[in-house]
Amino acid sequence: MNIKLDILAIGAHPDDVELGCGGTLAKEIAEGKMVGILDLTQGELGTRGTPKIRAMEAEAAAGILGVMLRENLGLPDGFLENSKEYQLKIVEVIRKYQPDIVLCNAIDDRHPDHAKASKLASDACFLAGLRAIKTDVGYGDQEAWRPKNVYHYIQWKDIKPDFVVDISDYMDVKENAIKAFKSQFYDPNSQEPESPITSKNFFESVSYRAKDLGRLVGVSYAEGFNTERYVAVKKISDIF
Repeated sequence: MNIKLDILAIGAHPDDVELGCGGTLAKEIAEGKMVGILDLTQGELGTRGTPKIRAMEAEAAAGILGVMLRENLGLPDGFLENSKEYQLKIVEVIRKYQPDIVLCNAIDDRHPDHAKASKLASDACFLAGLRAIKTDVGYGDQEAWRPKNVYHYIQWKDIKPDFVVDISDYMDVKENAIKAFKSQFYDPNSQEPESPITSKNFFESVSYRAKDLGRLVGVSYAEGFNTERYVAVKKISDIF
């Protein structure tokens, strides 16, 4: 029997989810939500590390966050496209775990895979709800399933969020999950080539952004998201 997820976080590369929404996931997990991560590629084109190393780091990060499961589709790093083939692979995962909420890559970003993965995942969420599309992962036709909401976390570019989540009590969990990717981020002892994400400034910018978003809404740390439709509340007092 498959696990029914409350939230599925999708990232083009291992570490995208931790950087973009690690605090939000940690908070939801602490409140009893069932959360999973789907990495689309192995990050094999990364300047540092290898697919094997990154897979080990991804599992370590998943353990720190406390997610129920983490899968990797093994799509080609650097060559993601919004194709029928790739859409159906994600449709199968969505139907398998039936998440109510999907969190995915930034709508626009420095790395071309991020925006492509953002649209790819979003379209797959819609297609997963169409009964006329048949998928079978070995035990008969899957049930059609469409997540209730699709939200996009923010990555390299400073995109204005549509809403933010208070992660003040979970910033340390987010940072520890990011640090699990030892091959990818700041390490003064590393002999491997430098890249835009290996600098001390980049790692510290994660905290800077969360602190700044928190400042704007009166909390210590926050993560921002973009939404594809209006966010509704039952009463105005639900907004703080």
